[in-house]
Amino acid sequence: MSDPIDVGVGARIRIRRRELGVSQGLLAQHLNLTFQQVQKYERGANRVSASMLVRIAERLGCTVGYLVGEDGGSAGGLEGAQLARLASTGVAELVEAFNAIESPKARAALMRLARSMAETDSSPD
Repeated sequence: MSDPIDVGVGARIRIRRRELGVSQGLLAQHLNLTFQQVQKYERGANRVSASMLVRIAERLGCTVGYLVGEDGGSAGGLEGAQLARLASTGVAELVEAFNAIESPKARAALMRLARSMAETDSSPD
């Protein structure tokens, strides 16, 4: 099981990378890694060494403190588990689509649908 600190660091890397529009492949290329290694860092499956953390921060234009959650800019003060959920595949796209919906009624309907689907998904069969 991944350490929550490693998951938080990885989530911050993913969030910052996506903010900048940098692909995993491009970041990997800059760091002389495979994109799979970047994926493992972002999931918290592999720990990021101090030297690699510095290189990642330089490429992403942030501080190491930001990536480890000590810079006050830790993605709104969110904890590792919360960051991991926000960094999950599809979440950013879902948030962007939700924000593009102007109608409050349509937003509320989408929320009801999502909650209903989540309840159905977690119900025992």
